[in-house]
Amino acid sequence: MFVELMPLLASRSVMITVARENQTTIRVHVLPKRTKDDENPALCTPLSYIGTPEELDAELGKHLAAYVECHQQLGSTLAQAKSEMEAAAKAAREEADKKAAERKKKAAEKQDEKSAPITPAAPANSTSSMSLFASSQPTTESERGASKTKSAEEEGGETSCRLAL
Repeated sequence: MFVELMPLLASRSVMITVARENQTTIRVHVLPKRTKDDENPALCTPLSYIGTPEELDAELGKHLAAYVECHQQLGSTLAQAKSEMEAAAKAAREEADKKAAERKKKAAEKQDEKSAPITPAAPANSTSSMSLFASSQPTTESERGASKTKSAEEEGGETSCRLAL
């Protein structure tokens, strides 16, 4: 019986209680103690057997060996699952940080584009290129007279002069 408990005793203490149930049967409790406060409660599940002294002598060793093997497998499975979850959480945090950095970079680029002043290109020669919104007719009286004079001179004709009475 104690040979079977040795692998379990390597990592934790075990408390064994033996009590008489009635005239012919005995109850045996095997209680593994917690090694840490935050340890999974499944690793501290007690084992309880009830039987006659002869049955317990014949079978308790086999049951303890199976219990210790299951306990060790559970411990290694929980440790593996915990390490996998920690690795997955770390990878998720890194991915989230990477995406946040990309979003921040894109937002900064958009902000730079918005803050850059937009300067319209000035026309090189205002008389030779017509704007879509520029009027082709002079708007003031002096401009009208100047344009008539200019066009008459270009045509080689005389300028007309109006007198107001």
